[in-house]
Amino acid sequence: MNSSFINTIFNTSASTFNQAALELFAYQYQHNPIYQQFANAIGKTPNNVNNIIDIPYLPISFFKTHQVITTTNSPPLEGLGEVPTIFESSGTTQSNTSKHYVKDLSIYEKSFITNFEQVYGNIDQYCIIGLLPSYLERQNASLVYMVKELIYKSKHAQSGFYLHNYEELYQTLLILEAEQQPTILMGVTFALLDFVAKYTINLKHTIVIETGGMKGRQKELTRQEVHHILCSQLGVQHIHSEYGMTELLSQAYATHNGIFTCPPWMQVLIRNEQDPLEIHQHKKLQQPITGAINIIDLANIYSCAFIATEDMGTLHPNGQFEVLGRLDNTDIRGCSLMINQY
Repeated sequence: MNSSFINTIFNTSASTFNQAALELFAYQYQHNPIYQQFANAIGKTPNNVNNIIDIPYLPISFFKTHQVITTTNSPPLEGLGEVPTIFESSGTTQSNTSKHYVKDLSIYEKSFITNFEQVYGNIDQYCIIGLLPSYLERQNASLVYMVKELIYKSKHAQSGFYLHNYEELYQTLLILEAEQQPTILMGVTFALLDFVAKYTINLKHTIVIETGGMKGRQKELTRQEVHHILCSQLGVQHIHSEYGMTELLSQAYATHNGIFTCPPWMQVLIRNEQDPLEIHQHKKLQQPITGAINIIDLANIYSCAFIATEDMGTLHPNGQFEVLGRLDNTDIRGCSLMINQY
């Protein structure tokens, strides 16, 4: 993919998104062998795909079983340099983890920094605190990489990660609040709940962003229940949320009520649970629609930009969306049928 296309990704608008997606689909069909095989298996090629709802969306489970790589070099890993960056998801065994081979980290950095500053303003006005124990305890987590870079770019002396040292975190937040220092506390859900079970604080200058992730550490709670607990214990009106995943290079943020907004180069679509080839784009909606979430991430140039996730969600006509939870094994049978075709 030429540099001019990469440079235009982060200037994508609503009017240019569809064309950029179709151009990227044609490129990935040609240069990603796994994606091409999948597309051929369901009869989708650049010759008969003229709309983004017709683009084939790769089931996210492929990242657990295949090297999903788009490169003009062969064999594929040669295009990633001698030591490719590999982001890896959590899993009970090595074989259960998704692996995202990232050819160009600068694209990931451009994506999360641009998006963050579009939502929250300049990074260097904040103290950035990461409460991500489950991610820090394993290697190659894309979320840790993102927060680490945000911490570095904030240039604040008290920016940093916290593992289980909740007393130190509490004292740091008290100091930052006394200084009226704008702060962002980005934490995995179970760790935020663990923190507020021990400490109550009244945050006036801190934005709290939960990144999801209960991992069986707490009784299952809805997002509304989690946010109610956190708001009452932290003294904030809203809990923000971040929606991202190992297999993507972009994130969506929700600043209130769990309603997410994508950056201009990312779009969520909804697929029918029973028929995964029936896909709905927000532009065609008159009212919200619920189903399984598909994602277009134009920043995912050298992997696969078109992902069928295992999440349920509701898509609104304005392009915003809500995440309702994970699909169970019976709900993903449509994707399983597609996988079994080749």
